[in-house]
Amino acid sequence: MTTAAINALIVDDEPLGRDLVRNMLAAHPDIAIAAECPDGEKAQAAIRRHAPHVVFLDVKMPRLDGVELLRRLPEENRPLIVFITAYDSYALHAFDGQALDYLLKPFDQERFDTMLGRVRTRLAQLASARLGEAVRGMIAGAAVAAPVARPVSEPPLDRLVVRDPGRIHFVNLHDVAWLEASGNYVAAHTSAGKTHLVHETMAAIEARLDPAAFVRIHRSTIVSLARIRQLEPHINGEFIVVLDDGTRLKLSRSYAEPARRALGLA
Repeated sequence: MTTAAINALIVDDEPLGRDLVRNMLAAHPDIAIAAECPDGEKAQAAIRRHAPHVVFLDVKMPRLDGVELLRRLPEENRPLIVFITAYDSYALHAFDGQALDYLLKPFDQERFDTMLGRVRTRLAQLASARLGEAVRGMIAGAAVAAPVARPVSEPPLDRLVVRDPGRIHFVNLHDVAWLEASGNYVAAHTSAGKTHLVHETMAAIEARLDPAAFVRIHRSTIVSLARIRQLEPHINGEFIVVLDDGTRLKLSRSYAEPARRALGLA
């Protein structure tokens, strides 16, 4: 994403909030503001019209707030979402909806620039993964077949295949702390702080994982049992899973019982 502009959408019902983001983006000439919207309904229409790469989204807005707008966006080809708000109570809802980042006001240019670094990295990963898929499709002369569930006799998966343009490399599952659904891809987050995008569905990967090593805690999250440090009670029978690097992930109620069994708590 170094030569082409990154298209951005700014959504905030407060003019000062839009001014803040616009002014901080002025230091980044590779990012073009496609539109600015004062509410969630206009933002939903603008996303369909402009197909931005990233949306800087306020949480608390009249009629349609940021969290509900995120829920309405289809996962396929969804732009990256960065919440910018003065309310910390919405953070779990934001990450539950697969938001890339959550900036709590007040923040400075350094924190903003760090977030943009994550945006560029994720967009570059997505672009590389898509290009790799296109190259393989041309070589094969046909669409890539959908992965199938692992037969009982097949050994568990021990590494992930990451295809970038011009190369294929492997990520040892022992190094993976957690897996996150990301549209048509799965983002593998390693204990070294790196993220790799794999062009497979979450269900396909889960079917090939060792159930003694990984457990699903949410429809979009699988974690390594060895990386779980503690569980914190949340609300409505849910928990917060804290990993050994401090990452906090939501254990939803529908996955609580299998997770408890996997952790030896049942």
